[in-house]
Amino acid sequence: MKKTAFICDESYFWHNTGGGALFEPAVGYVQELGFVENPESKRRVVNLLHRSGLMEQLTGVKPAPATVGQLELFHTRRHIEHVQHLSQTTGGDCGDSAIVGIGSYEIAKLSVGGAITAVKAVVQNPEITTAYALTRPPGHHAEADRGVGFCIFNNAVIAAKVAQRELGVGKIAIVDWDAHHGNGTEDAFYSDDSVLFISLHQEGYDPIDRGNAEDAGEGAGKGFNINIPLYAGSGDAVYKYAFDKIVTPAIDSFAPELIIISAGQDAGFFDPLSRMMVTTEGYRYMAKSLKQLADKHAHGRLVALHEGGYCASYVPFCTHAIIEELSGITTDVGDPFLYSMAGTTYNTLLPHQKERIDKIANTPRHW
Repeated sequence: MKKTAFICDESYFWHNTGGGALFEPAVGYVQELGFVENPESKRRVVNLLHRSGLMEQLTGVKPAPATVGQLELFHTRRHIEHVQHLSQTTGGDCGDSAIVGIGSYEIAKLSVGGAITAVKAVVQNPEITTAYALTRPPGHHAEADRGVGFCIFNNAVIAAKVAQRELGVGKIAIVDWDAHHGNGTEDAFYSDDSVLFISLHQEGYDPIDRGNAEDAGEGAGKGFNINIPLYAGSGDAVYKYAFDKIVTPAIDSFAPELIIISAGQDAGFFDPLSRMMVTTEGYRYMAKSLKQLADKHAHGRLVALHEGGYCASYVPFCTHAIIEELSGITTDVGDPFLYSMAGTTYNTLLPHQKERIDKIANTPRHW
């Protein structure tokens, strides 16, 4: 049986985003809560993997830091040097809500390196076909010349470019199910027909004016950029329908040699930074679907890169379900919060939700 690699490093939890006062309008009125992007939800993923016994059945792989040359596959030298300067001096924002703490430059390079390590594991190691990289800081918002939305360097973009330029991989599909649009990843491949980028996200939320359904790529990349903006309140049934109607047919048609997931679990039912209603079973369905597509087209090569997810109680269970599907290993861990969704529409496809997905699915794609 093929193994699943797990990539993580203690330093990921040491990336310091500060107390949160810069982004907390309520400071002075209520006690400061701290920055929403903090280590807790990620560290508790590790806790749960150990507690369930799943960790000992995964193949741990130590990440190596990305080189400056690899960072420059997407980012400008100016941005890289700015992050390094902040990291070595006072810390600060390297763009738009992308906090660099003291020492964060080296940690961010190792986060990118974790994504690269995951890709190398599934491409170069015949015993490994799937990998989960629990990296931090996240990456999918980071643009070429600035950090955005907690993201300093773009892990998925650089990992994909390394796969193509250093490992000989041709076509790559990147599926971003984070609740927020993967604007940085879209920018990187908007004119590129060798990368199919699909983003499922809450409509009109963050970044503002990004992720519109009509943004379909340009030039050679026309049609290879698929945005699926979903109404707030979308849950498992909506995501399953979007996968069946859009994601799976698109990947079947594209036939990638590698699939990368920007795995943000912030569309989860209890997340404070979205208004979606996905449960562990919704994430399990998406992971299973992409694994089947990887088996069909990419010799099983599938990499999941951790992105958002800010509910420290629920993210671990969602992520654990994903890793179970990647590994094909079942534990006794269920969803202890599923009972609280009773009476909601999380598992119902409402008419306006179906209409939105059908419209996107019926858009002609000239590949």
